[in-house]
Amino acid sequence: MRNKLNVFLNMVKTTDKVLLLICICLSGISCLMMVSIVYQGFEEQRTFIVQLVSVFIGIIAAIGISFLDYRIVARMWPVYTFLVLLLLLLVRFSPLGYQVPGSDNKAWLQIGPILFQPSELLKLAFIYTFSLHLSRVKERINYLSTFLLLCLHGAVPTMLIVLLQKDYGSALVFVAIFIVMLFSAGLSWKLFAIGIGATALISPIVWIYLVPDYIKTRFEVAWSPQIDKAGAGMQQYKGRIALGSGKLTGRGLFTDGLYNFPARHNDMIFAYIGQTLGFVGCMIVAIGLVVLMTKILFVGKKAVDDEGRFICVGVFAVLFFQSIINIGLVLCVIPVIGVTLPFVSAGGSSALVSYMAIGMVLGVHRQYANQTLYENK
Repeated sequence: MRNKLNVFLNMVKTTDKVLLLICICLSGISCLMMVSIVYQGFEEQRTFIVQLVSVFIGIIAAIGISFLDYRIVARMWPVYTFLVLLLLLLVRFSPLGYQVPGSDNKAWLQIGPILFQPSELLKLAFIYTFSLHLSRVKERINYLSTFLLLCLHGAVPTMLIVLLQKDYGSALVFVAIFIVMLFSAGLSWKLFAIGIGATALISPIVWIYLVPDYIKTRFEVAWSPQIDKAGAGMQQYKGRIALGSGKLTGRGLFTDGLYNFPARHNDMIFAYIGQTLGFVGCMIVAIGLVVLMTKILFVGKKAVDDEGRFICVGVFAVLFFQSIINIGLVLCVIPVIGVTLPFVSAGGSSALVSYMAIGMVLGVHRQYANQTLYENK
């Protein structure tokens, strides 16, 4: 009995409880927003239930993943890479593929009443595989041949998302993960300049021949959505009105007559927070996300090896980029590209995978904590 108690106490001791608590607090704000949205009659009660259940399952998943040795998981990449690729192909070529009304891409699997976005899992798979790759070539990262192979590694999942799902928002997230992780591994500025130059050369071709017209239109109206407030700029135009209407402390969560606007529970959740909780509420969420991301970097700094550090940097990149993009689109400085605000936007896939990503970071912390306990014995 005493041995079981000691095992349990060791599990608690080696868990980064602060990191998990920050995530739960952000999810609490999310669920509160969903209650308000349902109360206003903007969404069905199912929206709140899905979010609450996803958060609960996500917390369990995060704790479970934290007990896995990330080094072993990374080396199992052929298994989960194949499974995720299979899910992406099912979305694209099977009747299970589903396009959410109002969305621009067919990116969900529908199994009965359950909707899931496999591209979210691909982010985690990419972080694991790229961390393994970087840890193996870190000493040679500034050789051109190594750099080009790393670029190929980053291009594969990015192009899969573009070609199979036309999900440009998720594709940009992969690019962000790739760049941030490369720099954390010590990439030379010279090679970075080569990459920037190559990107500059192909950008006009990509813009003219590959970027759909509706995406181009969104770029054109992003900074001034009022020029097409009944069309491409409607979501940002109405979201900006809602955001500003909350002023300093907001109009209240359960006040009658709140302003209704598209995507208030997912892409534009930050605007709804501004309307109901005002500038104060927006700052609380923004500070919470900054504290979360800073904590992840601190965990990475203490990692027992480069692989653990790269995993933390990859998770940081996902949360940072998605937060910047989501808040930026609400502030009308970035076009709408369908990226959710981590832990806050509604969506079962987003909430679950966000917690799974945190589980990866918790696993890195647990390895460090276990090693520290062993050394202190």
